[in-house]
Amino acid sequence: MKTLTLRLTAPLQSYGNQATFERRTSGDFPSKSAVIGMIAAALGYRRDDDRILALNDLVFAVRVDQGGKPLTEFQTVEWKQGTRKLTHRDYLQDAVFMVAVGSEDEAMMTRIYEALQHPKFQLFLGRRASVPAGVLQIREFADQTPLAVLKELAWQASDWYQKRYTKWHPQATTVTLDMYADAALLPNKHQVMVRDRVESFDQRDRRYGFRPLATERVTLPNPLLKGVDQVATEHDPFSVL
Repeated sequence: MKTLTLRLTAPLQSYGNQATFERRTSGDFPSKSAVIGMIAAALGYRRDDDRILALNDLVFAVRVDQGGKPLTEFQTVEWKQGTRKLTHRDYLQDAVFMVAVGSEDEAMMTRIYEALQHPKFQLFLGRRASVPAGVLQIREFADQTPLAVLKELAWQASDWYQKRYTKWHPQATTVTLDMYADAALLPNKHQVMVRDRVESFDQRDRRYGFRPLATERVTLPNPLLKGVDQVATEHDPFSVL
């Protein structure tokens, strides 16, 4: 299986779950449907293009390298003449996610890789206003599943975040990160059904089906304490007797 990883970071990201006009919420990590939408935009697929549905077959996993701080804004919207409403929208600030998608169809993965480097339509992280912070960092991995790649890939949090983590946890030579993946990649883990399978992106008929999701945690080295022996903190007061 060929796998691509994408480092998703921006001042604001937002991955809508079940939302209403008045309240646009965000999940804590990128949804598979949001990443499919980004790939479809890169490939030049329009919202009603049936080829989008085939992207549901991509194998998907995401790792939370730097959790986002929640932010809620409100907007006054005149949704019809003379009638105004308040809407509230949730975002994640300063988050960094490592997304991995894979497929046995290497030709398709090559097309996706090239398209993400030269997208036909604008790429955004959940909402149109949330554009990536700079050029997307994309890497290719041969003969590995998305989950296997994320278990080995070094911690990708921002430098300032890693320094702050190390300051607050001076003895922590490792960091533990949450991962969310297609349940087929984690057959022995508890599964939940989430409404995250793309059925239609058409704005007149946007629909999502269910897909199974499983979670796991991975422990990686803290690069700022690499090679530093952990100081022993155990204390036995009776050892002096």
